[in-house]
Amino acid sequence: MWGYVPYLLRKANQKITLNILKINSMQNIFSDRIADVPRSFIRDILKIAVQSDVISFAGGLPNRNLFPVEQLQASTNKVFENFGRQALQYAESEGLPQLREFIANEYRTKKGIDVDPNRVLITNGSQQGLDLLAKTILNEGEDVVLEEPGYLGAIQSFSVFKARFTQVKMNEDGIDCDALDKALEKTRAKLFYCVPNFQNPSGITYSTKVREKVAGIVDKYLTLLIEDDPYGELRFSGNVEPSFGKLLPHKTVMLGSFSKTVVPAFRLGWMVLPDAIYERVIVAKQAADLHTNSFSQYIVAQFLQDYPLSNHIELIRKVYGDQCKAMIASIKECFPKGVHCTEPEGGMFLWVTLPDGISSMELFEIALKNKVAFVPGNPFYADARNVSSFRLNFSCVDEATIRIGVKRLADSIDELLKMKR
Repeated sequence: MWGYVPYLLRKANQKITLNILKINSMQNIFSDRIADVPRSFIRDILKIAVQSDVISFAGGLPNRNLFPVEQLQASTNKVFENFGRQALQYAESEGLPQLREFIANEYRTKKGIDVDPNRVLITNGSQQGLDLLAKTILNEGEDVVLEEPGYLGAIQSFSVFKARFTQVKMNEDGIDCDALDKALEKTRAKLFYCVPNFQNPSGITYSTKVREKVAGIVDKYLTLLIEDDPYGELRFSGNVEPSFGKLLPHKTVMLGSFSKTVVPAFRLGWMVLPDAIYERVIVAKQAADLHTNSFSQYIVAQFLQDYPLSNHIELIRKVYGDQCKAMIASIKECFPKGVHCTEPEGGMFLWVTLPDGISSMELFEIALKNKVAFVPGNPFYADARNVSSFRLNFSCVDEATIRIGVKRLADSIDELLKMKR
């Protein structure tokens, strides 16, 4: 019997070797487009942070306790009763008309923008909007201007299309306008992508003055401005700022999402597109998936008809505002001197900056040992520098847990600083 064991081990090793050879032989099958695109750093972190004893500030997750489960269940039942088989059929590429009308009306009533429902395209999350724009606008090697730090999902999406990135630094009141002007003049970039409300990752909001300057700058060039606004409704302090869709309507694409205000699982987002590019983006959408999940569109449209969205958003604002205050207060109490953080007026994130020369990646490794997770700053930079900043999410952790997690993080920073002395 025991003489049979080495035989089994030899066979197992042979099988492993064959599998490695098969994998290596497949490397040449991949397109140049995908070969150098990095994995999502956050998605990989989330796999680590799901351990029950780890406090995670890493994900950009809405608070699951606020999902309107009972209302969505009732809306789903109504969809079956009222629409039945129609809701389960193929649908038009542009999206459900009543949902597009709701979105257009929200822009009219809340932002004073006269949006034509026929310029609204329902997408598979606002992330698909980035993909469709890149497919429609970018050729390999063409330029895109981003914020620095910038949303890593945009960096990943545009990387698929071999874009060249220029990042422009953020100030406390928004992007550096002089640097943006120089970047657009130098690169003649086709796209400028920004998150002007409670920016991901920094939490910074563009002031009205900065927005007006940006609109004037972009208007000088053959550049399309992408205003990604998934967090705009989640303002818990301060004043609402004007949309680029109002300041620069003929050159602005507005992206939005129900992921942060209803639920993320339906993957329902939208684009409001200028006339000049609408038809071409529709073609890209049809080639990608024919249409966004129509059953989910029916459910959300029914939910929005039966339950005032403003009431639900007000609840989210209250909870997120309290959680943000708890995190900032804990940081001010526990973090050592020389560590700074932004103080957002809404959204889901804040940005912490360590003393110069202190690596957030090194801190990440120590923090994980201390059972707390965050996102190091590197993925938010197109050139993946070893930066001294990192992102914290406050939306999906209760106030008591926030205080415990920040204390663990403070201890981790102290440990790292002692190592550097």
